[in-house]
Amino acid sequence: MEKRKFIKVIIIGLFSPLVSLQAFAQQIKKVIKSNTEWKEILTNHQFYILREEGTERPFTSSLNDEKRVGEYLCVGCKTPLFSSKMKYDSGTGWPSFFEHYPNVIATKLDFKLLIPRTEYHCAVCGGHQGHVFDDGPKPTGKRYCNNGASLTFAPKA
Repeated sequence: MEKRKFIKVIIIGLFSPLVSLQAFAQQIKKVIKSNTEWKEILTNHQFYILREEGTERPFTSSLNDEKRVGEYLCVGCKTPLFSSKMKYDSGTGWPSFFEHYPNVIATKLDFKLLIPRTEYHCAVCGGHQGHVFDDGPKPTGKRYCNNGASLTFAPKA
């Protein structure tokens, strides 16, 4: 790591502990669109989930039962977020993953249910994906509980 970049990361980390250092690990080209542009490429349901931070009802996504080998991409910008190797059946009714690809997820605290939860978004387009919990399987112990409407599946050829 370059000395300047290292110093910048340390300074920002000291003065702003809530800032995610993921963005500094890799330069991410952001996808920025107006709501009108998003509405042109997303269904109403996808727009509600991705852009308005909604949540789909459990057991309504076909991706919950997807078993093929492939990748799960953000439906908004097609960034690969998860591999099928990272998926597991959590029994919650939403596609769940114990890990994500590096530098593709951004998190923030969500107080919509009064108790704080960690919400995560696609780091490229900012699309709401779901929430992460500490009750997942080994090796990470994490459960990335994802809205199926926020994802598209690309089977391995």
